[in-house]
Amino acid sequence: MRKIVLYIAMSLDGYIADEKNGVEWLGGDNSDPENMGSYEKFIDTIDTVILGHKTYHQIVTELSPDAWVYAGMQSYVMTHRKFENTDEICFTDENFTDLFSKIREKEGKDIWVCGGASIANELIDLNLIDRYHISVIPTILGGGIKLFNNHLKNTDLKLVSTENYNGIVDLVYDVRD
Repeated sequence: MRKIVLYIAMSLDGYIADEKNGVEWLGGDNSDPENMGSYEKFIDTIDTVILGHKTYHQIVTELSPDAWVYAGMQSYVMTHRKFENTDEICFTDENFTDLFSKIREKEGKDIWVCGGASIANELIDLNLIDRYHISVIPTILGGGIKLFNNHLKNTDLKLVSTENYNGIVDLVYDVRD
């Protein structure tokens, strides 16, 4: 069965964006700047991307305004706003449980929960995430958007792997049954 994977980077103190919603700090310590880490290997394992409107908007206005970065994959943008769907991007406010059930039924690779924190936390609360792939960036922000909210319930995890590159540590956990 296709796994739902939260693949996301956070600062050492648990933030996924700074106080101005910026992500310029996402990078290593320059000890091995040529090492791009796990992203290229990870992206080959997925064909579906889930993201919230804030993340979508940041991608299309700041990070990659000239081209959709997930071309060739099916993307679902969770939003109440009305946009016209494209062949690769579906804008939806469908119930998470129903949407993920439909997506999982289709043949394909794993499903990436790209961001942001509100989407991730809702999926955690609904027990919909199968794997957590967290890249810990060697930066302490002291404030911003926290990855994990305080209202989350207990989720038992099993360590699958660790990797370090350029000062970044990747922690990969599966949810224990």
